[in-house]
Amino acid sequence: MFEKSLEKIAEQILSLDEASLAGLWDNYKEKMENFNTSREWEKSVIIFFIINAVRVKNKIFNEQVVQSSPGATSNPKKSPGDVPYLKRVK
Repeated sequence: MFEKSLEKIAEQILSLDEASLAGLWDNYKEKMENFNTSREWEKSVIIFFIINAVRVKNKIFNEQVVQSSPGATSNPKKSPGDVPYLKRVK
């Protein structure tokens, strides 16, 4: 039951447009950074990470499509402005 609920949520998220979500990113980042103990703050954190998840999923997807296309180079050059939005923290 729980897994089915998560799959349904994932299906809804996959239907969201990244360009539309990008316009909300700053808003939810600001809300998330202004911690308080409200349910609204908790929802803001979840929404912020959903937006980031869609962005990362699309980036990985696009990279894989480019790499698997005929004539793709094995070591694509990244532009100086191509900085990831997420950092791994240990």
